[in-house]
Amino acid sequence: MDEKRTDTVIQALDRFQIELPSWGFANTGTRFGKFTQPAAASTVEEKFSDAGQVHAVTGVCPTVALHVLWDLPHGADDAPQVHALAATHGLRAGAINPNVFQDQIYKYGSLGNPDAAIRAAALTHLLDSVEIAERLGSRDLSLWFADGSNYPGTQNIRHRRKWFVDGLRTTHGKLSGDQRMLVEYKPFEPAFYHTDIADWGMALQFARDAGPRAKVLVDTGHHYQAQNIEQIVAWLLDLDMLGGFHFNDRRYADDDLTMGSIDPYQVFRIFHEILHFEWETGKRADIAYMIDQSHNLKGKIEAMIQTVTTAMELYAKAALVDHEKLAGYQTSCALVDAETCLKDAFSTDVRPVIREWSHSKGLPADPMDAFRQSGYLEKITAERSVRNAAAVSSYA
Repeated sequence: MDEKRTDTVIQALDRFQIELPSWGFANTGTRFGKFTQPAAASTVEEKFSDAGQVHAVTGVCPTVALHVLWDLPHGADDAPQVHALAATHGLRAGAINPNVFQDQIYKYGSLGNPDAAIRAAALTHLLDSVEIAERLGSRDLSLWFADGSNYPGTQNIRHRRKWFVDGLRTTHGKLSGDQRMLVEYKPFEPAFYHTDIADWGMALQFARDAGPRAKVLVDTGHHYQAQNIEQIVAWLLDLDMLGGFHFNDRRYADDDLTMGSIDPYQVFRIFHEILHFEWETGKRADIAYMIDQSHNLKGKIEAMIQTVTTAMELYAKAALVDHEKLAGYQTSCALVDAETCLKDAFSTDVRPVIREWSHSKGLPADPMDAFRQSGYLEKITAERSVRNAAAVSSYA
């Protein structure tokens, strides 16, 4: 790779960051069961410790997204402890994720529930989450709702939409400083007949209804099969409504597989749309890159390292697209040349330059090998295996 292209990759890596999810280090499962791992994290301290290992070998993930009920069970009272734990491991608290889907009261919805008392309980939790974010210095409130219905005629869809608008507006009204709220969408699961925020258009409208600090969050697993996600990204960029991503991969829908494991070209195309937008407009897109994966079969820390290094590679590849040439090809409808412009960048082996960048930052050239040689996995396996084995017995 010539010097100019090498510099392009290094500059891209210098500005790239991606957030880790606390729940990605804990035992998780499918609706059919939970398969535990002996080294899985159970406490927020263990989650920060594991995330710190990933950041230490990659250098690009200094923040950890937190789930309120799982990581801050006592709400804002837990914020000082969580802040101190993050600092201990060289990290910061990232996006705050409220939980209005787990408790039994949410069987028929949260902000969309026909029961006003339950809507009020959900709203209180959202407002408490804003306070948690403020105390932790977290900018983004990441909102996903499981609300919907499974059978025709069982819910008033229009009423539910209005209740959602009311709740989101009230939540937006409590934001302060540089805080934002990101509205996520999902076409199905667990609601199979109608989902209250089923696609990016509904999320966009809700964000606009909520207020100027609200943006759309795109989860790469939350789409119908073969949907053109980068077109959604391009539209939201053009409308200044793209706030963030939850990156994962899937074979069918919402599989939460490791990023790029099924279709790396799709992630490349998404990054390309963002970088092309930045080149064309001359301004940086204010987008939070976050991972949302639950590793049930792969080792949790290794899977996260694999994900982060894949993200680095695909972002670096996207940075190599010659935007000026591409714009010319697009204008003249030179279809083969335009597509080749993308594919040449995607086919470039950027790993040598990433190793060079890592060396310049005092990071290991091979993050996975460095982690495996560290002895950390063996240490935490010895410390946690008895507890996790006992958890297996409790599920039996």
